Amino acid sequence: MQIDFTQIPNAAMAAVASKMRDNDLNPEEQPGEQGLELSLRPRRLAEFIGQDKLKANLSIFLKAALQRGEPIDHVLLYGPPGLGKTTLAHIIANEMSSDIHVTSGPAIERPGDLVGILTNLENGSVLFIDEIHRLSRAVEEILYPAMEDCKVDIMIGKGPAARSIRLDVPKFTVVGATTRQGLLTGPLRDRFGIISHFQYYHQEALFEIITRSAGILGYAIDQGGANEIARRSRGTPRIANRLLRRVRDFAQVEGLETIGNAIVDKACKALEVDDLGLDQIDRTLLRIMIERYRGGPVGLETLAASTGEDSGTIEDVYEPYLLQIGMLQRTPRGRIATDSAYKHLGIKPPKRDNDPTLDLDAEP
Repeated sequence: MQIDFTQIPNAAMAAVASKMRDNDLNPEEQPGEQGLELSLRPRRLAEFIGQDKLKANLSIFLKAALQRGEPIDHVLLYGPPGLGKTTLAHIIANEMSSDIHVTSGPAIERPGDLVGILTNLENGSVLFIDEIHRLSRAVEEILYPAMEDCKVDIMIGKGPAARSIRLDVPKFTVVGATTRQGLLTGPLRDRFGIISHFQYYHQEALFEIITRSAGILGYAIDQGGANEIARRSRGTPRIANRLLRRVRDFAQVEGLETIGNAIVDKACKALEVDDLGLDQIDRTLLRIMIERYRGGPVGLETLAASTGEDSGTIEDVYEPYLLQIGMLQRTPRGRIATDSAYKHLGIKPPKRDNDPTLDLDAEP
């Protein structure tokens, strides 16, 4: 049975689309997505699409480590969420034919927790620590000698009877992932021999990722449909795969065997995702800046109060992409909507006076 979406009341459709929008363009992993993402993740470096410079360098480091018969040096992966840091950590373990132990910074609350993990590692294992910048200082102090000398120091007893014991741990590789490299302490960052930065993906790479994912999902997609999804994916593979699954749902309900331009456009309109990947909140942010504050400058807290969104969400989820595509600028006095934002919303840009004291590249 086919569903006629035109018969659904506009208010109901808007409510559903608004609810879906909260997750569809959020680059953070959502509850229930882990199993789906695992099925779409490449397992070998040759299957990994995009990040060509990073991949080329890492290939050399992996081959050299295998030739020497020793674990690869500790690796730090940093960049925005949803770009493949966790996937690459698993690929490193697969390429080294090593076991991988997965944990996260917030999960290791006490030094004893980390000692338990380290003493149970096998020789050559990979310890993947997600959100590594959220490790406590006390836990970091345990990790330092383990990374450098394969030793851990533990305290036995309390008070005057307390004494330190140094235990050996197997040789292993720490792969740390973070979205905020600047929050890492200097001593911890310096202990990583390989530091790799993830950048947003080009549309060509996203096209390849979407085509591959559609094949794994068992649904046909033509070139136009894949390009349309790639164009609206905000340079992020996780968002591309999420939009692909949502478009597949629309295609399946309408009885289509192939995902094409028309169904992508229809699905994205229902999800309120435009041709640049901007959703309702993105457009609301820009419109508020333009209509209420004459394009800015506007402070972050003022934007949060005006939109009802958390300031951290605006800064971490919405701002990076708007900055990347040149619709937003940060200045010492606040955020400014650019002429591109005016044109995208169909508003005539104002005449701007040249202000030599205004540094548009400075942080607020």
